[in-house]
Amino acid sequence: MTTWFASPAGRVLLDGEDAMLQRTLAERPSPPWLWLGPVPRPELDAACGRGLGLWRGRHGWEGAVRCGLALPFPSATMGVVILQHVVRAGGEDDGLLEEAARVLEPGGRLWLFTLNPLSPYRWRWRGQGLRAGEPLGWRRRLRRAGLEPEPVSQGIGPQWKLEASDVLQSGPGLRAAYALRAEKRVAALTPLPAARLALPRGLPAA
Repeated sequence: MTTWFASPAGRVLLDGEDAMLQRTLAERPSPPWLWLGPVPRPELDAACGRGLGLWRGRHGWEGAVRCGLALPFPSATMGVVILQHVVRAGGEDDGLLEEAARVLEPGGRLWLFTLNPLSPYRWRWRGQGLRAGEPLGWRRRLRRAGLEPEPVSQGIGPQWKLEASDVLQSGPGLRAAYALRAEKRVAALTPLPAARLALPRGLPAA
C-alpha cells in the first residue's frame, strides 16, 4: 500500500476528485453506492448518505466494514461503485473489477480513477511504487469484467501545480489522472422459440 495519496501532492489530487464525485452522487441520491479509496478520509463519512466508503488497508478494506475479496455485499445491490486509485495497472486486480461488476445493479455505473502516464504530475509520484496505464488497456479489462465503458475517458486534477481541480475534461490530456465511466448493461430478453407439439405416428392432426 502506498502512502503517496496521503502526501500533499496526493491529497490535492484526491480533493478535486472527491468534490466532483460528491456532485455526481448527489445527482443520483436514491441508489446505494460503494466508494473504495486509497487512504482514510473521515470527511467522507458526513457525505455518505446511503453509501459506504472504505479504504485499502494492510490486510484488506477498512472503514465501517472490514473485509477482503469477495466483497461482503449481495449481488446487484449498488447503484454506483467508485474505484478511486485502488486498481493497479497490469491486471493484478481484475478480481476487484469483477467484484465491482457483481455488486452493481443492472444499469448501475462504475467510476474508475487512475493516474495519467502522460501528465507532468507523474514526477510527483515517481519512485513511489505507483504505475499508470493507457485508457485502451483499462477499457479491455472493464469489458472482461462484464462492464461497458464509455469511449472517451475524462481528465481530472492538476497538471503540475499543487492546485485541486474538480472539473472534468474530455480526454486525459496532461491532467494528473483520468476517469473511466462504465455501465453494467441490462441483458436483453431473448424470446424462446415456439414449442412444437410432436404427434404420435398414425394419429390424425385434426
